[in-house]
Amino acid sequence: MEALVCTNLAALKKKVGSELPLGDWITVTQEMINAFAEATLDFQWIHVDVEKANQYSPFKAPVAHGFMSVSLISKMLGEVLRVESVQMGVNYGLNKVRFPNPVLVNSKVRLRSKILQVDPYGDTGMKILWDCTVEIEGAEKPACVAEFVSLMFE
Repeated sequence: MEALVCTNLAALKKKVGSELPLGDWITVTQEMINAFAEATLDFQWIHVDVEKANQYSPFKAPVAHGFMSVSLISKMLGEVLRVESVQMGVNYGLNKVRFPNPVLVNSKVRLRSKILQVDPYGDTGMKILWDCTVEIEGAEKPACVAEFVSLMFE
């Protein structure tokens, strides 16, 4: 996968309505799920108790936290887009977020995204609204759909 490269935020603004390159597949391992549980203190058995999840879960396997799917969006956007003049980017928030499909352990996910809106923010920044879909390899429904908002500063 080759990232879209923009020289500056003005060039990014011209890409409103454009779909970004598809992201590379990321395998969601049990180690990643356990680390997310540690970071968020969410140790629900369906995520971290492999034996119990294999036996009692309707999915017959551990599943990643829904918020893990959305938390990968920043990393995945950074892999499909680079703005050369940007000195700093920050997460600003989320608008609409849904988790239509669970991510089973060892599933592969990737990002499908589009730039919806780019507006000035402060003296040197832009607020960007992204349409993001975290797809699961081989699944009809995605793991996560979200309107993601970030700030970029030159």
